Amino acid sequence: MSHQQKNDKGVEDSRIYRFREFVEYADGGIVSKQILKKENGNITLFSFDAGEGLSEHTSPFDALIQVIEGEARVTLDGKDFSLLTGNSIIMPANIPHAVFATQKFKMILTMIK
Repeated sequence: MSHQQKNDKGVEDSRIYRFREFVEYADGGIVSKQILKKENGNITLFSFDAGEGLSEHTSPFDALIQVIEGEARVTLDGKDFSLLTGNSIIMPANIPHAVFATQKFKMILTMIK
């Protein structure tokens, strides 16, 4: 008997994931795949082609970026941070931030309301 169930995004709960393999790169683009969405937060996978990014913006929620492949630059409140595979950064709510792929990279974004 299997205890795996699919959530509203078609992703099976209660299983092991290799998130690096779960989202593909797109030439000249950014790909996002929402893994989990709940009232109090969500988890989204992103892949960025080299040179792509998200311009400066704010969010009303705290967020955690976990780089699972490649390298990126995160600008947080005007300060640049270089993130490599295995690095993470917490972005507090309402603080301006931006993300730029210094090379192809993949990340997990966890937002908490």
